[in-house]
Amino acid sequence: MSASGFNIFSFSGKMKILHLSWFAFFLTFVVWFNLAPMLGAIKESLGLTKPQITTLLILNVALTIPARIIIGMLTDQYGPRKVYSALLILASIPCFVFAVAENFTQLALARFALGFIGAGFVIGIRMVSEWFPANELGTAEGIYGGWGNFGSAAAAFTLPTIALWFGGADGWRWAVGLTGALSLVFGFIYYASVQDVPKGSKYFKPKNATAMEVTSKGDLYFLLIMKVPLYIALGALAWRLKNVDIFTPMTTNVVYFGLLLLYAYDAMLAVRANRTVFTEEVPEFQRYKFKQVAILNILYFATFGSELAVVSMLPLFFAETFDLSPVVAGMVASAYAFMNLMSRPGGGLISDRFGRKKTLLILTAGLAVGYALMGIVDASWPVWLAVVAAMACSFFVQAGEGAVFAVVPLIKRSLTGQIAGMTGAYGNVGAVIYLIIYSVVDASTFFLVIAGTAVIGFLALLLLEEPSGEIAEVDEDGSVTMIKVS
Repeated sequence: MSASGFNIFSFSGKMKILHLSWFAFFLTFVVWFNLAPMLGAIKESLGLTKPQITTLLILNVALTIPARIIIGMLTDQYGPRKVYSALLILASIPCFVFAVAENFTQLALARFALGFIGAGFVIGIRMVSEWFPANELGTAEGIYGGWGNFGSAAAAFTLPTIALWFGGADGWRWAVGLTGALSLVFGFIYYASVQDVPKGSKYFKPKNATAMEVTSKGDLYFLLIMKVPLYIALGALAWRLKNVDIFTPMTTNVVYFGLLLLYAYDAMLAVRANRTVFTEEVPEFQRYKFKQVAILNILYFATFGSELAVVSMLPLFFAETFDLSPVVAGMVASAYAFMNLMSRPGGGLISDRFGRKKTLLILTAGLAVGYALMGIVDASWPVWLAVVAAMACSFFVQAGEGAVFAVVPLIKRSLTGQIAGMTGAYGNVGAVIYLIIYSVVDASTFFLVIAGTAVIGFLALLLLEEPSGEIAEVDEDGSVTMIKVS
């Protein structure tokens, strides 16, 4: 895979930054997903119940939604080098705590804290956008996302083997602890090896670090509306914990009220950060349209949200539909995750070559058709044909993710972290909503619901404006820099 000035085998300049950044993302996903392949051993070692296992899985994703928003803001304010390094180093602490935990409470607290490392993806989006020109950005972001995202599959394949190698009931502790050690060490390596921008370039920061800046009153109201689903998803997680008898009705109501207060506070910060839109007009050359962000949020809800949900249920789907053993079903279903290595970079590459909007329209249409096809898979199909259908579907899902993040850095450079954070959070919102739907419907209906949301995404895409020309960034001294986006 190469383009003008784009040599994937190089390890200098911008390519060095890309390789170090995707590996940092890879490690965050290894740590974040080190729970699932170890669940059986952890359950046996500490005598956990099924509701406790379910709780750990929910806690693993609970903090990631707000974390992506927070990490996006920190990245824009302090730079990806500092924030990525700090995240890798600090996340090793709850990882080590989880590895030495002796009871469910310790496991739960450590797992809840580890949800924060799932936000690491956002940081590299800003880093890569600073180093690559617009005509290579989709490919670079696709490689970053696709290869880094493979960390979840790498954890599933390697950690059980590592646990067996150490042997005994505590083998899982060594495997989990090793991922924390890798995160800790690479945090220091990353800090020593990268820079936020190429030499001679300026790192632009937002004027306000507490909320996303918008450039019109209408966009401010739109931003407040788009924040609502983030809190609904967190409320849905509390509802799931109540359904498995972890939360009492009283606890759940307290969480609901707390989320309501948190949204009110979040909305107040957004209004305060953008109060000038009520009194003065933002110069035309500095404006961006928040609808661009909202559309990307919807698309990532349908793409990454569905990927996280489908990866969770696909082994069981194949096992029950085709009467396969758990091991064989897991191997067959892994084809879906393996597509990430090429599909996401492919989506970015296609976006660079043929245009952002056109690529997203084609991939979203393919996504809808792919999931509609999965919705009619049944026991009458040959297993190989069902696997082909799943892999074809996963191509459109993951290529769509790559195409979404080929657009994110082209909206407003100084807000890239926050835009990536909000878009990434919507992916997690999608996963929560889809998994809740899966808990109350059959697999066929589940796939058809995802296809329906992809159709909604396609309709929203018709309103997307192709990034073109230049975007203006204003420095702290008032000077204006124009950044080419096409």
